[in-house]
Order: sequence, then C-alpha cells, then structure tokens
Amino acid sequence: MGGRFAGVAARQHPDLTAAAPPASDRRRPLLLGLLAVDGVLSALMAVFFLPVHLGSVWIPISALLSGLLNAALVWAAQQLHASPRWAALPLWTWLATVGVFTLGGPGDDIVFGGPGVMEYGLLLLLVVGALPAAWLLLRRPPVAR
Repeated sequence: MGGRFAGVAARQHPDLTAAAPPASDRRRPLLLGLLAVDGVLSALMAVFFLPVHLGSVWIPISALLSGLLNAALVWAAQQLHASPRWAALPLWTWLATVGVFTLGGPGDDIVFGGPGVMEYGLLLLLVVGALPAAWLLLRRPPVAR
C-alpha cells in the first residue's frame, strides 16, 4: 500500500492491528522515574487529605482517589516496560512514602490515628490505595518486548 510517490514514505500500513512502536530506550528510565515521583505525590495527597470530614462524618475520599491514581500509574508503567518489577515502581514508591509517614516525627507527632474510626485510617489507606494497582499487576501476564 502506498509508495505512489518516490521518496515519500507510505502512510497506510497493511497490518492495522500491529502494536505501536515502543518508546525510545533512552526515554524509558526518565518516564519510569517520573511515574515513581507521581507515586510519591499520590501518597502525599492521600496521607494529608485522609482526615477530611464532612460535618462530623469522616470521608476517606483521598484513599479512593489514590487507589485509582495508583492503578493508572501502574498501567502507564506497564505500557513502558514489560517486566512487572519495573511496572510496580510507582506502587513501591507510594508504599515507601506511606511507610515513612507511619514513623513518628519530631516531638512524637503522628500523621495517622485519631478518635473512633480514624484509628483504622492507615489500614483503609493501604487496602484501598494499594489493592487496585496490585490487582492490575497480578492480572496482566508478562509480555516480551
């Protein structure tokens, strides 16, 4: 198909189901690094907006949003790298950032905890924030690229 003009590449391809060419090998580490930084930013958003209340009712919307964002980041990493180890990089940075916030700060300040249901905020954040991305990693078989 195509090739009617000399020196001009054909714009039509006979195999329309072929996958798009992978990103350049030089850009992959940079893009994976940016996705890892996005995992850290997702964790910061989730941790600091976890105690949001609507009136007197605790609304853990940041855990749900973080879970959706983590799944999107892992999906994007899977498009860049076939290895599940590298595709899990945004999830690992998210977990590491949440883990850092479980430690006491200066003056024994804590981020997680509170009265009533807020005691289980960290558990809810870990389950709702990490499970969608982990499920996405486990359900996709490895693809050789």
